[in-house]
Amino acid sequence: MLTVVGMGPAGQQWLTPAALAVINSASALVGARRHLAQFPDFEGETFTLGADIPALLDWLAARLDENIVVLASGDPLLFGIGKRLVDHFGIAQVRVIPGISAVQYLCAQAGVDMNELWLTSSHGRQVDFDQLVEQNKVAMVTDRVCGPREIAAGLVARGMGHRWMVIGENLAMDNERIRWLRACDEPGEQYDMNVVVILNER
Repeated sequence: MLTVVGMGPAGQQWLTPAALAVINSASALVGARRHLAQFPDFEGETFTLGADIPALLDWLAARLDENIVVLASGDPLLFGIGKRLVDHFGIAQVRVIPGISAVQYLCAQAGVDMNELWLTSSHGRQVDFDQLVEQNKVAMVTDRVCGPREIAAGLVARGMGHRWMVIGENLAMDNERIRWLRACDEPGEQYDMNVVVILNER
């Protein structure tokens, strides 16, 4: 059985009891180095997840009769590995245990309700800023190509520099930082791993 577990924003304290139970009974763990490092006493087989997704799919296909757990950041089905695995193997072969997404965590910490929130991501895709500015409330999972600086520039270029950006860096970690600023005031600094919520008004 293949189980995809949402790790939450960071640290075992954000894992659900159901997620911990499946991890503790797994015969093999798959995950990024930072995820696998949270289980130093795990004695089963491990596979370090990187950019080579085809290699991961081949490795998993050879072990579908085993109890494999794939550790995923945040929630696996919110711009995560969960969709790719369900699409490839089918939902009959994949169980998904959701986790707290970085978007949920940021909204909770910043006091932003998630009603009518438009979700998107810049990972591996071109951001359609014309479509984005039509929304009143947006949450974007960012990457190194399109982060807070690029989002702010895209908003300002479309006359939307007045919109608020809530930037959450290193969420749930010791160096967490959450900042509110207008797109027109974006200072242009480099941001660590982050999620951005864009609001038409505060």
